[in-house]
Amino acid sequence: MTELRDAPEVGDVAPVHAIRVEAEDGRAVVRLVGEIDAALRAEASASMGMALMSGLPVVVDATQATFVDSSGVAFVLQLHLAASEAGIPVTLRDPHRVLREVLDMVGLSVVIPDDEG
Repeated sequence: MTELRDAPEVGDVAPVHAIRVEAEDGRAVVRLVGEIDAALRAEASASMGMALMSGLPVVVDATQATFVDSSGVAFVLQLHLAASEAGIPVTLRDPHRVLREVLDMVGLSVVIPDDEG
């Protein structure tokens, strides 16, 4: 069984493009790193499963995302829908608005609220 990882220590090297799930402050943080596209499909599926299986509130953290295509948006929306069905809240941390702007373009920006933490 796959478990959530603790947040990495300062200085840890992260992949250039990745979707990973980490436990942080009682939440499952789904980190989008680099270019989020169809090449990360298997990683997206595994990450979604880990986040949902945790039962913790989910934060989609796009702080390190540089690009999100339609498959990345689909991943986030599927995660939101599955979490909603399970009664798990999902929020978005996106200070650079990489993902939020794409959600705005497709009329779905109100679906996932901003993370306050």
